[in-house]
Amino acid sequence: MQLGTFGAVMGFASQVVRQSADFYESAADLARAPQLKEALQSLGERARKDAITMEQTRRENVTEMILEPITGLEQEEYDVKVGKLAPEADAEILSVALALEEREQRFFRDSSVKLPLPEVARVFRKVVQRKEENLARLRALMS
Repeated sequence: MQLGTFGAVMGFASQVVRQSADFYESAADLARAPQLKEALQSLGERARKDAITMEQTRRENVTEMILEPITGLEQEEYDVKVGKLAPEADAEILSVALALEEREQRFFRDSSVKLPLPEVARVFRKVVQRKEENLARLRALMS
């Protein structure tokens, strides 16, 4: 499905950060390694804040929405399937967490250059910076 409007982009942005928050919260309960558990809890809290930010950004900019269509964003390009996790499957949990963070980094980066509203693009670029930090943190746990 094409994310061809401001509303579709913002709705998908909210959806992906909520999906990540839900995953991090449930995965933190299953993780065995203390560092991974702590990282997942922190990522979950941040994802919840990002969800609030996406909703607030959508509300604040809805009146300034430009009716000009957005092109080049396909929802399927950013889909990540999250299956049921086995208890104490730290490697699998870490792999899914990396996939979610990479997906969001790509989506927010791609969207930031396509959105016609500079304020929203700036919010998305800040999310991209946090995703880079999150990815570095998660990759450090792989060693």
